[in-house]
Amino acid sequence: MMPYNSLSASFRRRQRSSKRPSLRVHRLNRMRRLTKIAKYKEEKDMVDVGDVKVEMEIKNLKLYMENKSIMEENKKLRMKALLLLQENQALLSQLQAACTPLTSPN
Repeated sequence: MMPYNSLSASFRRRQRSSKRPSLRVHRLNRMRRLTKIAKYKEEKDMVDVGDVKVEMEIKNLKLYMENKSIMEENKKLRMKALLLLQENQALLSQLQAACTPLTSPN
């Protein structure tokens, strides 16, 4: 029988030299695999969110540019309508001035 000190020293050497633990946890490999799958899905979702964010920013920029061009066109049409209204009022006043002497009883 070996003395206690040499037995514990032998055990410690074996413990240090082994690279893998001698303890096996039930379903550990399955849990590791599921954890890897979950992390992969999270990373994939993060990438998808980033892609969606970029797509939304592009769509937002396109809509902004379209809205800006519509507003500029609206401004031009308002100016055109204002000029037509002024022209209409001028023609109406000329017509009234031309018709007034004819209808007066003098």
